[in-house]
Amino acid sequence: MDFEDWPDELSAEQIEELAEQLEEMEARLTARLEAHADSAKPVDLDQPIGRLSRMDELQRQQMAQAQKRREKANLQKVRSALDRIRRDNYGFCMECEIPIGYPRLKAQPHAVLCRDCQGAREM
Repeated sequence: MDFEDWPDELSAEQIEELAEQLEEMEARLTARLEAHADSAKPVDLDQPIGRLSRMDELQRQQMAQAQKRREKANLQKVRSALDRIRRDNYGFCMECEIPIGYPRLKAQPHAVLCRDCQGAREM
């Protein structure tokens, strides 16, 4: 990427807007994790239900645990982004240190890589 192609740094208004978006995401994820706390409880193998019902329950439990892990990981990313805002180093690529750009952050406010570095990692 040439220097002329680098996105501009974020304005204070854009950072404020993205911070609000991140705070809303944090609240939603926290609420979801609290609401689904019971769905990942272990299946009682002594419960008198049929074999297929028990298998369905085990599968449901595994799916709930996987969802919970994804939500926890996303919550950590959101909190990390909010922390970068507080430390005044939000919006810069963690690899090449250029500004990430408002359109990318608007779509994914917890992004830590610019489009080019993210693309290079996916190859």
